[in-house]
Amino acid sequence: MKRLFLGAIALTLAVSVTSCRDTKNAEDAANDAVEEVKEAAEEVKEEAKEAVEEVKEAAGEAVDSVKAAAGEAVDGAVDAAKEAAGDAVEAATDAVKEGADAVKEGASKATDALKKQ
Repeated sequence: MKRLFLGAIALTLAVSVTSCRDTKNAEDAANDAVEEVKEAAEEVKEEAKEAVEEVKEAAGEAVDSVKAAAGEAVDGAVDAAKEAAGDAVEAATDAVKEGADAVKEGASKATDALKKQ
């Protein structure tokens, strides 16, 4: 009976030593996995920062493009307004000349009519 009891104790001791090794290996694997997750999270964080910087840069370039296009549109509008103003001045000048000619012609006709009476 002693041998059976000692055998059972020895078997229990062997199983517990083996179990402790397995637990230690699992703990090491879990720690390694945690470290890998931390490293991956840092990499993702850095990549996100880079992506944000790229987006900021692209947005700045887009704003600059819009400003340039708006500036060109304003320049075009100013040129068109100058041209329209020039055309309006020219048309007004022509209208004044025509009006003056009409007044002269009317005065001449009125003078002729008075002479005939």
